[in-house]
Amino acid sequence: MAWFHRTKKGILTKGNGKNKMPAGQWEKCPKCGAINNQRELQASLRVCPKCGYHGRMDPEGYFELLLDEGSCQFQDRDVTAKDPLGFTDRKKYSDRLHATQKKTGLSDAVQAALGRMERHAVSIAAMDFRFIGGSMGSVVGEVIARTIRRGIDQNIPVIVIAQSGGARMMEGALSLMQMAKTSANLAKLHEKGIPYIAVLTNPTTGGVSASFAMLGDINIAEPGALIGFAGPRVIRETIGQDLPKGFQSAEFLRDHGFIDIVVDRRELRSKLIHLLDLLQE
Repeated sequence: MAWFHRTKKGILTKGNGKNKMPAGQWEKCPKCGAINNQRELQASLRVCPKCGYHGRMDPEGYFELLLDEGSCQFQDRDVTAKDPLGFTDRKKYSDRLHATQKKTGLSDAVQAALGRMERHAVSIAAMDFRFIGGSMGSVVGEVIARTIRRGIDQNIPVIVIAQSGGARMMEGALSLMQMAKTSANLAKLHEKGIPYIAVLTNPTTGGVSASFAMLGDINIAEPGALIGFAGPRVIRETIGQDLPKGFQSAEFLRDHGFIDIVVDRRELRSKLIHLLDLLQE
């Protein structure tokens, strides 16, 4: 029996003959509402073809984008967090860690690698918001510190791509200590005269923005990225007044001197290589 029939207005299909749409094939842009095909979105580096909104990209995506093909050597993938406080909120922290590791396939909220960008060898790390909001705990701080130390030991530039909701409260003071730890290692890198470039993506907040994410020799941000320490509501309630529109956007911070340049993700590799050429002349 045919699954369609003809009418004066054309051909009508029966409901049971409709094509099934694969789950996850389409994604709605949070900014303009456009419905984008996943393959096209991936091809455009998760930048909306309609409005240029920069969606989140995982560390593997950044490494593939930035590093020369075949040069990526992952580091520190066996470093995992403990639960020294036996912390429990809605669930045990140890259970949350295990569930997130199983869901994402990640050991924690950051990945590190060594690689090349044309004539430059680099030590690079990138954060991942999928892992407990990209929060910075002891593992994130340790991996970032190791990334910096590899730069010192091998005398090569360091690049860190930040993407974080801030400190990981489940680890208490151990999380806050990572701000000092990463900053101290960057001071040693600076003493050696080795370039450090920070790339701030959406969002970069809390203790991450208050430490290594804003300490680059050059601080780069992706368009529209939310960057700040506390959220707008907390700041508004603290100072008791309204805030300028978009005051935590990458563009606002660039215009007020907090970051150096806003770079479209599709141009990020070429811009970083150009900057490294200048910094290592």
